[in-house]
Amino acid sequence: MFFANSKQLTLAGAEKICETAIEGARKEGLAISVVVADGGGNVIMAKRMDGGRFHTIHSSTTKATCAASNKRMTTSQGAVGQDLDTSHAIGLALAAGPQRWTAMEGGAPIIVDGECIGGVGVSGGNWNADAELAKAAVESIGAAVQMPAKK
Repeated sequence: MFFANSKQLTLAGAEKICETAIEGARKEGLAISVVVADGGGNVIMAKRMDGGRFHTIHSSTTKATCAASNKRMTTSQGAVGQDLDTSHAIGLALAAGPQRWTAMEGGAPIIVDGECIGGVGVSGGNWNADAELAKAAVESIGAAVQMPAKK
């Protein structure tokens, strides 16, 4: 086989993800940035709320890209789930590229029918708030944030 059918996140899907994250942030009194990337880590949409710090766009982009690449929520664990100390986390970010990998929570993959079609990154709150906003945003379009269990 030389080609395969694949799903693709639409602009409408990216807009809904951003709207959901921003709505949740407003309820929490946070000023966030949210970035949605496709399955190859290319940015589809980026938004920064009024009052959001300018560095949060970069953080959100890295979180979205990392989540799409690893096909899991961003955490302080390595690509295969191993615990990382600070030196290893920095080393992995440098090896993968500082725009491609992060140990910060707040990135969620967008999984549809067992296929990762992108990622969302949220930055501006604490790491737990960022992760919860990203997860809720993905679920708002009927997607999941983790791969289905293997049978």
